[in-house]
Amino acid sequence: MKQDMIVILDLGSTQNTAVARAIRSLGVYSEIYPHDITLDALKKLPNVKGVIVNGGPNRVVDGQEIDVAKEIYQCGYSVLAIDHPKAKNMGISMMEKLPEEEKMAEILRPFVLDNCHAEQNWNMQNFIADQIELIRDQVGDKKVLLALSGGVDSSVVAALLIKAIGKQLTCVHVNHGLLRKGEPEQVVEVFRNQMSANLIYVDASERFLGKLEGVADPEKKRKIIGAEFIRVFEEEARKLEGIDFLAQGTIYPDIVESGTKTAKMVKSHHNVGGLPEDLKFDLVEPLKQLFKDEVRACGKELGLPDSMVYRQPFPGPGLGVRCLGAITRDRLEAVRESDAILREEFQKSGLDKKVWQYFTIVPDFKSVGVRDHARSFEYPVIIRAVNTIDAMTASIEQLDWPVLLKITDRILKEVKNVNRVCYDLSPKPIATIEWE
Repeated sequence: MKQDMIVILDLGSTQNTAVARAIRSLGVYSEIYPHDITLDALKKLPNVKGVIVNGGPNRVVDGQEIDVAKEIYQCGYSVLAIDHPKAKNMGISMMEKLPEEEKMAEILRPFVLDNCHAEQNWNMQNFIADQIELIRDQVGDKKVLLALSGGVDSSVVAALLIKAIGKQLTCVHVNHGLLRKGEPEQVVEVFRNQMSANLIYVDASERFLGKLEGVADPEKKRKIIGAEFIRVFEEEARKLEGIDFLAQGTIYPDIVESGTKTAKMVKSHHNVGGLPEDLKFDLVEPLKQLFKDEVRACGKELGLPDSMVYRQPFPGPGLGVRCLGAITRDRLEAVRESDAILREEFQKSGLDKKVWQYFTIVPDFKSVGVRDHARSFEYPVIIRAVNTIDAMTASIEQLDWPVLLKITDRILKEVKNVNRVCYDLSPKPIATIEWE
């Protein structure tokens, strides 16, 4: 990596990602590492210009206050120690009107640019050039298998790998029966027909739904889906020759939410830590240090169309985490159809360009209603629409009543087994973006 770097050492802060994003907004690359990194390991990192020791409310672990190795404070790097309860002393109160990231960037600017003399060379052109070099060094003349869902992350990974290794990449699109309406057909059309990718289409919907039958626990569902995905790829790899690597669209929020040494797990992700022990592939994860907005910027720089770069975010387990509890086919179909209506109406009203993520959820309980002059006992549909920059926090979109009423009317008339529509007003935190 040719970019200068500021290392953030996690000493129990809840603001590590905010600090990292603020530094990157200054045009300087930053990465977060655990507090117990050794001095030798720190010195092996490329182009380190300074260290931020980032303290916070999770500094006490198992009853003991943690700290970085003492020699790091005297290692020759410029070191800034931050304890966030004392952050107002650094001037935050003087910049209350600035957005949080800009505020923090202005506070850190003197340390990063003046004390550390870091060069402002963090940009997507340099990131892509570095990753192409790293991918070629890692892969050599061997072949890579990629799970291509058609979402932003996997699409950007595909474009980056195609640029780096071309025909050494084989893309596999798995229809696990948990995709949105019309999505498998769209993925094949865009990637096979328009982008001429080496694309293998696998319809494994019955296989996945069989494995998930009766499984209600969200974590178990995610683990089953993740493990079965890998099994499908292994089977496809055996049909091919010389597949040594598995590429994944892991991004930084996935890693943070899966837990660190000083932060509890929010939820596991299918591409972090849930891989079978007998996995035969080495991993290629070129986006794992990027936030979601940076992934989109990378996609734009690689020349992907806006329709792909700004595509609706979609979790790896798909509708499996939006059909709450044990998945049933009637509720899965209700999620799929109501989601299609929501997306169609958001597009008509221009909300698709304004709202970061919007989807429907169907829980595993019913409520009393009236249909055709008779008592009905059917499912509710819950609508969620949120805005975010980096998926670490999210605010609720305040929908106009006419739009919300039209969506509600269509769902109640067109979706089977549904008699109630609700709107989720919970921000992240305390809620997460997804319900499971």
